Amino acid sequence: MMVRFSRVLERGSVFAAFLRQKDWSSKFTTVKYSSTKAEPRLHRMEYQDAVCTLNTLQTNACALEQVRRERGHPQLQLQAMRGFLERAGLVVEELDHLNIIHVTGTKGKGSTCAFTEHILRSYGFRTGFYSSPHLVQVRERIRINGKPIGKELFTKYFWQVYGRLYETKDTHGGSMPAYFRFLTILAFHVFLQEKVDLAVIEVGIGGAYDCTNIIRRPWVCGIASLGIDHTSILGDTIEKIAWQKGGIFKPGVPAFTVKQPDGPMMVLKERAKEIGCPLWVCPELEEYPADSEPLRLGLAGHHQRSNASLALQLSHSWLQRRCLPDQSIPSPADESKGVSPAAGFQPSPIMAKGLEDTEWPGRTQTLKHGPVTYFLDGAHTTRSMLACVSWFSEVASQHERTTGGPVVRVLLFNATGERDSAAMLKLLVPCHFDFAVFCPNITEAIASCNADQQNFNVSVENMLTRCLDNQRSWRLLNGQEEKPGAQLLISRDALPLVAAERCSKTLVFPCILSALQWLSQGRDSVLAHPDKRVIPVKPSVTAKAAPLRDAAGIHVLVAGSLHLVGGVLKHLDPSFAS
Repeated sequence: MMVRFSRVLERGSVFAAFLRQKDWSSKFTTVKYSSTKAEPRLHRMEYQDAVCTLNTLQTNACALEQVRRERGHPQLQLQAMRGFLERAGLVVEELDHLNIIHVTGTKGKGSTCAFTEHILRSYGFRTGFYSSPHLVQVRERIRINGKPIGKELFTKYFWQVYGRLYETKDTHGGSMPAYFRFLTILAFHVFLQEKVDLAVIEVGIGGAYDCTNIIRRPWVCGIASLGIDHTSILGDTIEKIAWQKGGIFKPGVPAFTVKQPDGPMMVLKERAKEIGCPLWVCPELEEYPADSEPLRLGLAGHHQRSNASLALQLSHSWLQRRCLPDQSIPSPADESKGVSPAAGFQPSPIMAKGLEDTEWPGRTQTLKHGPVTYFLDGAHTTRSMLACVSWFSEVASQHERTTGGPVVRVLLFNATGERDSAAMLKLLVPCHFDFAVFCPNITEAIASCNADQQNFNVSVENMLTRCLDNQRSWRLLNGQEEKPGAQLLISRDALPLVAAERCSKTLVFPCILSALQWLSQGRDSVLAHPDKRVIPVKPSVTAKAAPLRDAAGIHVLVAGSLHLVGGVLKHLDPSFAS
């Protein structure tokens, strides 16, 4: 099938020209900076200028060379990170003052961090929280007291760090840190400048060689549920992945893990013993004594219970050190095993309230917009998708019982990178969706697309081809034969203006907005707002939506990618766009 396309965004040419200026360094005072000294200033630069400049680090030629050079020598990654940190005016020893809680895992590490941060903030501590990825705006990754830092603050600190790195790049072979490295350095700088009492740091990928692992002396470490992900970097078995995750252990620093399968648990035990780190296994949430009512969680889904238990242990350990600094860290009871069960203490009322009030958008989140209910979960591995299916099946059924009429179920799906889309889609088949909709992680096919959500590492062709592959997998999983000769021809610098259709119940759309507008059929007042540009579709595609117009309710599961969830939230929740 031939589909017409519109032009995609060009990168910010203003910023490209700006970066090519030969007199960049003249805009700054040339002195050696520490994190507490006066910063270099770049005047008249706005938040979007900073984000567009940050985006250049996604495909920076030096960054690509770093990856090639370091792939066979992962220990070089931490060495390079220390160098970038020093060029930014920081030294590793300064990070000791952040009283860090360092958390890794394959599934649930972000939720664990959110629970932990909220508990300790509830005690009155000033918290810093570094997480990834962001849903809508990049500043979500760096939070003070639970809120993303403001645009003005982000812009101020961004140019401080970027300027110091840029003015020293010529003496370091022209190197600049890649995107995630830069943001990690920026987070450390922000937390030091803002004088937080503690920083909750979520690992990016793995642990041992992740750039967050330049931390020397965290106060406590945590490992959430382990599974298979990022196999090209971490290894192709869960045991290899466990070895990487255990790399955040530090000598004498207490560490906690949720219960793991036998293989990875044994690896974690060996890593803890080798490093000299006391390791405890968290109890089930039901094992914590309670005065009357059981603990309630602000995040839905049974899988969040192990994350909450880990958060209780991390916050309890941190509070013990803060309030009882002279108390020695006990060793695990069974030295031969190198691990012990952690005690199920009675959570304080503040802890219980912290768990109940925790919010973490895009993870088992429900949004009701009139007759359209959205169920959002950034599950992107088979294990997390299993948890997502369990949560969705339960909560959607509860909603359907109170709808008062027929409900149409819609799946909105995308997956990126090396994820096994077919395996995740197979797990979703039992949910009995009436429609399966696929789209790339492009918020809207117009030139006002937010720079925060631009990704220059993946071409439009690849994104759309992936959507078509996902559609083909879904059809095959549902016993539908593939139509021979059906194809989508993709122009290099274009996006489709209309939906691509192949069968009665699956559709591919060019962007998130067009997918949302079709599946909601004008019944979501937020999407039907006059300010929203309506993406045109073919009459035959509109005709297929008759069940959506007639149903008493529309239930939409958005899953497969946190970036997809973020793009959806940008359109559904105005607070994310401000």
